[in-house]
Amino acid sequence: MDINHTATKHMTTTPRTISMAKSLAFFVISLVINSVGNVLTLVTSTKIHPGFLGSAYWTAATANFANAINFNLFWAFLSVGILTIILNAILMGHFSWKKALGNIAFMLPFSALIQFFSDFFLGAYPQVFAGLPEARTPGMIALYIILNFVGVGCIGVAISIYQRVNLVLHPADDLMQILRFKYFGGHAAQAMWASYIPPTILAVIALVITRSFTNFGLGTIFAFLFQGGITGFADKWVFPTLKHQAIETN
Repeated sequence: MDINHTATKHMTTTPRTISMAKSLAFFVISLVINSVGNVLTLVTSTKIHPGFLGSAYWTAATANFANAINFNLFWAFLSVGILTIILNAILMGHFSWKKALGNIAFMLPFSALIQFFSDFFLGAYPQVFAGLPEARTPGMIALYIILNFVGVGCIGVAISIYQRVNLVLHPADDLMQILRFKYFGGHAAQAMWASYIPPTILAVIALVITRSFTNFGLGTIFAFLFQGGITGFADKWVFPTLKHQAIETN
């Protein structure tokens, strides 16, 4: 028996079954859905007073961390992203410059789309859309709660699509991908819960420093409880012929 051979773990990668053109098309679709979803959670939160909806979990935690250390959102999201890239490398057991640069590249068009849709829903293009109005009636408040939850659902669906395409990922979604297939046997909901540990640590640090929370609320709780399940549901029912591409396993 070759002891050295049996003691070594070899990384294998599952094959890609779709063309690069289709992969890029699915990726662009997922970026748009993800951006719209994130903006819906942010904008609906600002239209209800007092605010109680909140945004998606990573977004809320990073915003709180930014307030605590006096960073603007750009530097806060970049710093948290780099820290998450390092964590992902530790969990995978090796560092890949290709994957790290892909994580960083993901954030550029994503950030641009976030800005565009935020401007759109806030009324920066009145000739096209005047923006979402303030919620001043129970009916409007109920509508914005529904839109906030729809935003969380869009994020979950988008994560499902671009994780299956697996060209480049946001570092937080790459973390979930690693946890899902290396540590949780493919279970999306369990991996999503585990992936919330780093932003929870950030939020606790922010709470200790500032003694306050911002951007957390009903929508954050909804995302915490159901976003992983939505991703697993979308794997089966949204573009069901799209299978996970190029997954690294031991």
